[in-house]
Amino acid sequence: MAKSIDVSDLNIYYGDFLAVEGVNIAIPARSVTAFIGPSGCGKSTFLRSLNRMHEVIPGAHVQGKVLIDGEDLYADEMDPVNVRRMVGMVFQRPNPFPTMSIYDNVLAGQKLNSKRMKKSESDAIVERSLRSAGLWAEVKDRLSRPGSGLSGGQQQRLCIARAISVEPEVLLMDEPCSALDPISTSVIEDLIHELKEKYTIVIVTHNMQQAARVSDETAFFNLSGVGKPGKLVESGRTEKIFSNPDEEATEAYIQGRFG
Repeated sequence: MAKSIDVSDLNIYYGDFLAVEGVNIAIPARSVTAFIGPSGCGKSTFLRSLNRMHEVIPGAHVQGKVLIDGEDLYADEMDPVNVRRMVGMVFQRPNPFPTMSIYDNVLAGQKLNSKRMKKSESDAIVERSLRSAGLWAEVKDRLSRPGSGLSGGQQQRLCIARAISVEPEVLLMDEPCSALDPISTSVIEDLIHELKEKYTIVIVTHNMQQAARVSDETAFFNLSGVGKPGKLVESGRTEKIFSNPDEEATEAYIQGRFG
C-alpha cells in the first residue's frame, strides 16, 4: 500500500552544520513528487532523510518530524532498517552488486532481511519484481549471469527491481537518469508512470523537462546564501509551479536565469 508522507519543521544537521532548514511538505500517496533546485541546495540530503539514509554519515541528525501515514520515522522505537524496508531507494548511478547474478541481485534485499524462502517463492519474487521494473522479457533467459553485464539502463531497472522486491510503500529516486542515455531515460520515465499506481515516488532531478514530464507535484529548493542552509521555497502541483509559481526565485530557476 502506497502511503503519504508529512514532513513538519524538519532541520537536518551534519554535526553542528545546519544543511537543510525548516522543511514543511505533504507528499501525497500514489503520486510522483519531484525535487528541483540548484546544486548544493539540500534536495538530495532531504530525500535521504526520508528513509534515514543520510545517517550513514557520522554526526548526521534531524529535528522535526517525518510521518508516513502518521508513523514517525524518527521515533525512538523505530529501527532504521525497517524504515529502509518501507522506503526504498534508487541511486544516481546504477549499482547492481557486480559479483551477483541478476537473480541474486533482485533478492539481495530479502537476504539482507535474513528471510529464508523456498525456491518457488524466490522465483515468484524475482519474476514479479523484474516484470514491475519492465526488465523480465529482456533478462528471463540469463538470470544466472552477472547484473554488471547489463547495459546502463538495464542496470538501473535491475536496481529498481531490487528496491521493489521487498514491497516498500515509498520509492525514492536520486537523479535516477543522470547517468543514462536519452532512450534509457525515456524507458525509466515510462516506468515511473507505471510504478506510481502502486508506490509513492519521490525523485530528485536536475532536468527541468524531466520534472515536468514525470511529476504530479514539484518542490523547489534553494540556498539561502553562501554557507547557509538549503530551504524549501515552494511546492505544489507541477503545472502550477512551472507555469505560475508564487515565488520569483522559483520562476527564475525554471526559466534558467540561475542554477
